[in-house]
Amino acid sequence: MPKGYWVSVYPVISDPELLTTYNELAGTAVRAGGGRVLSTFGRVVAHEAGIAQRVVLIEFDSFEQAAAAYESEAYQKALAALPEGFRRDFRIVEGID
Repeated sequence: MPKGYWVSVYPVISDPELLTTYNELAGTAVRAGGGRVLSTFGRVVAHEAGIAQRVVLIEFDSFEQAAAAYESEAYQKALAALPEGFRRDFRIVEGID
């Protein structure tokens, strides 16, 4: 069964401290949903139109598990904690079996 991944790119983070509550709630929701954080604050080399800001990569045992974790009550609570006007590019991606 193919794994599922959450891929988030944050184009601009003007004040990382504003993400503290979201990060804590999201981390709890991800772990509860069976997710494993593979990358969060590591180095990025962007090519072409890539964004050289924060990239978060989270792995789940299946695409369905990744989608369910996003829809979970715990993660929806985390989303509500994102600061107003905050932007990110978020995707749920199916891996190769």
